[in-house]
Amino acid sequence: MPSCRMAKRTGMRHALTKAAFVLAVEAALCGAAWAEGFDPFSVSLQVSKSPAIATRAEESLVDPCQFGPVGAKVGLVEVVERALCSNPKTHYAWASAKAQAAVLGVREAAYLPTVSAGFAYGKQRSKTDYADVPGYNYSLLNSNYSPTVRSGSLKMSWLLTDFGARGSYVDQARAMLDAANATHDATLQAAFVEAAQAYFDTLTALSSLDAKLEAEKAARESYLATDAKHKAGVGGLTDKLQASTAYSQAKLERVVAEGELKNAKGSLAIAMGLEVTTAFDLVRPENALPDTTFIKPIDSLIAEARQNHPGLVAAQAEVKAAEATVAATRAEGRPTVTLAGEVSRGEQLGQPPGVGYENTDITQTNASLAIQLNIPLFEGFGRTYRVRSAQNQVEAKQAEYARVEREVLLDVWRYYQVFVAETEGIKTADELVRDARESFNIARGRYKAGVGNIVELLNVQSALAKAEQQRIKTISNWHNARLKVAASVGRIGMWAIAGLAGNGAARP
Repeated sequence: MPSCRMAKRTGMRHALTKAAFVLAVEAALCGAAWAEGFDPFSVSLQVSKSPAIATRAEESLVDPCQFGPVGAKVGLVEVVERALCSNPKTHYAWASAKAQAAVLGVREAAYLPTVSAGFAYGKQRSKTDYADVPGYNYSLLNSNYSPTVRSGSLKMSWLLTDFGARGSYVDQARAMLDAANATHDATLQAAFVEAAQAYFDTLTALSSLDAKLEAEKAARESYLATDAKHKAGVGGLTDKLQASTAYSQAKLERVVAEGELKNAKGSLAIAMGLEVTTAFDLVRPENALPDTTFIKPIDSLIAEARQNHPGLVAAQAEVKAAEATVAATRAEGRPTVTLAGEVSRGEQLGQPPGVGYENTDITQTNASLAIQLNIPLFEGFGRTYRVRSAQNQVEAKQAEYARVEREVLLDVWRYYQVFVAETEGIKTADELVRDARESFNIARGRYKAGVGNIVELLNVQSALAKAEQQRIKTISNWHNARLKVAASVGRIGMWAIAGLAGNGAARP
């Protein structure tokens, strides 16, 4: 039986071992939590910027997506900023890019060794009783002991070389990150154009309502003029009824325009991440059209799109990733050389070395270091088919790149032609409005002077209203075409709307 001092010492060892085990587990858990925020390979710096920062100059803001309450007047820049921050597509694309960056970190980590530690602590109870027989006293062999078992191990494994497999997987992950960043960029540009188009659609609806109100005012004046003539006995009832009909039609069109404006504002509010019932008005840009010097000859735009369009960049990166997959699949069939080491220590406290011996402490220490060579000899031709499958994926990605290239170049051509047409259309629309307004003024003067008729007045009045609507629509189409040309070559950004008036964003 152990002495009292030995019992105290054993109890102290037990307490210290238990405490060490608990501390080791806590350290491992804390280390895992700390490692979650650690980026030794700086892969997070390779992710494209957040949806708002990506298109803004105010990168010093701690939270670029924090806005104050929407003001009574909303400018185009604020519309775009709020839309980019609230658009689920941009957040999804950004999250995908960050996830792909983490995959790159996993691939980079394969170059480092792996180290693991194991601890064990337990209590055992062993009791053996031998029955005596005549002439033999077997009870001397009886044993009863309760040892404490402790063990710990430290293992290390380091893949020294795999003849290119890890490098190929790193290349694949980096190419996929490039593709994810380009996809995020393309998503941002698409969301940018959608938000700007929603703004111009609302602005168009607002301008259309103004034109309808002006047309209603003109129709009312014509009606009052015919009514006054009819009451004075110098005008017919037919003229009065025709003018009244035109006035009623103008009022109906104004009511329809009011409904269209409310719908456009609701859509714009949703695009900005606001409640559909949010009340706001738009800051109207100046009459001067923004800069168009970035719109070069069509050949230059096509060349720029081939180089910069994020859709093409993403497709090209996916081709590179597929090619890296082929190299990695081949390298997986090559030998690997691994360095492995282990250090372990086990203790049995209060364990007799044999029957009939006093209890003692038994300690066993082991250490090993080895280089392992693994040579794949035969895999049932699976490697051959996996390489073939990867090569077919390269062909598929190359075909996808060709498809995207055709679509991008066609968009450049189409939006460029639309922009050219709308530019000419603005000049024609201005002339049309000027001529229609002059004709209306002449016809109204002729009618008041008694040398014109109501049909002539109503016709030129209707022509003026249509000319105003055509000009409003043409200007809206011109703004949208201008932004789509920039987006088609992959260059859309805040610079594209910086020249418009009233572009301040509300901040807390």
